[in-house]
Amino acid sequence: MDKINKKLNTDPGKASILIVDDERANVVLLEKILASRGYSNVVGTQDPEQALSLYQKHNSDLVLLDLNMPVLDGYAVMEQFKSLTEKPLPPILILTAQHTQSFRQRALDSGAIDYVTKPFDALELLSRVHNLLEVQMAHKYMRYQNEILEQKVQERTREIHETQLQVVRRLGRAAEYRDEETGLHIIRMSKISVVVARAAGMNEEQCNLLLNAAPMHDIGKIGIPDNILLKPGKFNSEEWEIMKTHAQIGADILSGDDSTLMLMAHDIALTHHEKWNGSGYPNNLKGEDIPLVGRITALADVFDALTSIRPYKKAWSVEDAVKLITEERGQHFDPVLVDCMLSKMEEIIRIKDEYAEPDIVYSAS
Repeated sequence: MDKINKKLNTDPGKASILIVDDERANVVLLEKILASRGYSNVVGTQDPEQALSLYQKHNSDLVLLDLNMPVLDGYAVMEQFKSLTEKPLPPILILTAQHTQSFRQRALDSGAIDYVTKPFDALELLSRVHNLLEVQMAHKYMRYQNEILEQKVQERTREIHETQLQVVRRLGRAAEYRDEETGLHIIRMSKISVVVARAAGMNEEQCNLLLNAAPMHDIGKIGIPDNILLKPGKFNSEEWEIMKTHAQIGADILSGDDSTLMLMAHDIALTHHEKWNGSGYPNNLKGEDIPLVGRITALADVFDALTSIRPYKKAWSVEDAVKLITEERGQHFDPVLVDCMLSKMEEIIRIKDEYAEPDIVYSAS
């Protein structure tokens, strides 16, 4: 906010005025006339080729411009000004000895706001300068207000986004804690998902969304009874059917929000147990009918689960996990995504080592 405040100057008396006229006598006269009314921030040049650089250097609020000049006439100078797109042009007041309507019209069509013929009346000139600067400062203030508003919107948007991400992460952790997991599993599987997604051609914006949506893949486990969720042995058929409902429960929890993050999280929660061959759950989706993010997280989740210690099993070696995933290529998993994962195993192993469970180190052997 302070940065914007320092740039703001809406006092017409302190406005930056640029004079461009090839006659030194005209430049000196204009400087004296402007100084008599208290305008102290005035820069003059007789070289029209310097006009653009001086305008940029001094951030001019008003330009007094002659038309008939050597090398670059006033029309050419205005064309140079119009080539700048980073900010609106200041008002341009033409001062010229040309009286004919055609010159006046061409000047106005070229970007001039006002037109005064030489010789001019000093009081009339000062009135026109004052009026143009009043309008310019009003526009400047409005642009400033828009910058402030835009900055506040951006800051608020960032705050909302950060809050949303905090909620997302905590939801994911809540599900993991119920399942006797640590938060490291969701970190690993999320980062592994991004590695696979990037290898599959997903852009960085989508990868960032995936990184933050994947932690909610098992949020539906919140709705599974403890006697089933925490059962140390295998499920019977009835328990397994109840366990499978966590995918739909998760989707229901995450539904009703149209943000891109929550829409992706919904798709992941619902489809990360679907299988490429159609034998998964809850909807027996097949092949590319399964959303890409569901297929990616399914692969990352299984790989990390296999290579992680659980209360009911030892961690598999990376080699054994890769062997199983390769065997399930085209059955459980999207074959293209399996190839993407296998091409990035070095990076994936680094993630598993960096976010390993306490006192556990994973390696490729």
